[in-house]
Amino acid sequence: MPRTTQPSDAAEPLGQLPQEFAAVIRPELPSLVKEIGIEVCRAYPEYARLLNGPYRQALQWCVEQNIAAFAERVASPSAPTTLRDEVCRRFGRFEAYEGRSLDNLQGAYRLGARVALRRAKKVGRRYNFSPMLMLSFADALFAYVDELEALSREGYLEVRAQGDAQSELLRRRLLHLILAGPPGAHTAVAELCEQTGWALPEHVTPVALRSPAGVPPSALDNDVLFDPGEPQPHLLVPGPVDEARRRMLEAALPTVRAAVGLTVPTASAADSLRWARRVLELVDAQVIADRPLSFCADHLVTLWLLADPALIDQLAERELAPLAGLTPTRRSRLVDTLRVWLETRGTAALTGRLLEVHPQTVRYRMRNLERRFGGRLTDPEARFALEAVLRALHLRAGRDRDAG
Repeated sequence: MPRTTQPSDAAEPLGQLPQEFAAVIRPELPSLVKEIGIEVCRAYPEYARLLNGPYRQALQWCVEQNIAAFAERVASPSAPTTLRDEVCRRFGRFEAYEGRSLDNLQGAYRLGARVALRRAKKVGRRYNFSPMLMLSFADALFAYVDELEALSREGYLEVRAQGDAQSELLRRRLLHLILAGPPGAHTAVAELCEQTGWALPEHVTPVALRSPAGVPPSALDNDVLFDPGEPQPHLLVPGPVDEARRRMLEAALPTVRAAVGLTVPTASAADSLRWARRVLELVDAQVIADRPLSFCADHLVTLWLLADPALIDQLAERELAPLAGLTPTRRSRLVDTLRVWLETRGTAALTGRLLEVHPQTVRYRMRNLERRFGGRLTDPEARFALEAVLRALHLRAGRDRDAG
């Protein structure tokens, strides 16, 4: 550990920090990201709304990239920073889309650096770092922040310079406001609708796209709002996705997987987009069948059952307690038998046919289950809880993907 290493020139950023210093930084990163997020949200309420809205995961990922890149630069000063550079430019573009100056973003960068420096002082005391090393760290940190600000300025100026694309930028800002739904946004949405000529509908249908989304805006209907930004591109379709809209989406997205959310009141668009993104996650997990265009409406029960995996684990432990202590093989057989019996309410012959076992085997297993569960198999409420748990476990295991 670099307990007493002193750089020869504290004014020389990054290159003078010992590479072993990265090993000290990395374990601090997860909690540091959370601490910076809390401080930034407290100081800049507009960022708090974004970090708690539909862009939460994307923004958190971007923040993590910026912080992790600093540690990587310490470990390997010549490492490429392509991803970090694009993340910073994207932050700048976003500020331009939102019609803000760069003052708040620069302030957030500086606040993050102060939080990181405060953490470094604690770590320094723990490892007995020399004062010169801490000065070098501070110098390197704020030089790094200067880089972030310069990159964000590039993205910001790039957007501001695109005068010919002003209408598209306003439409994207309109989409951001509809999804973020911050207090007082109604007036801003109305103003942007007037500026862009976009009629605010009563109902909308969000569409989540898998990245990268190389979709030319000209391929979409003129009233569809589109944000191609990584890592979670998306569309907003006014009204429902009827057959005509479906054909439009299929033609515009020939190579891009997409999930169509529910048609909801415009104020609920963020919820519907979240559900659509969850469908894409379940497609990746092979729980839902992989199709070019998936519809949330076809998978509502699956979305509900798998909404909280940790809670399902707790519920399963409680509801399947009578099977505790059995060998994994025997427990699995009884669980499968109980699930099919609950789903079909069928005879031993039907259950056996679905499980590909003899009806007499089913009868034996059901007697075993009735002995273990007692009256719970005839109580409607207990039976419902059991069926919900068993369906969720079955879906999560990926064995229902064809029916998904």
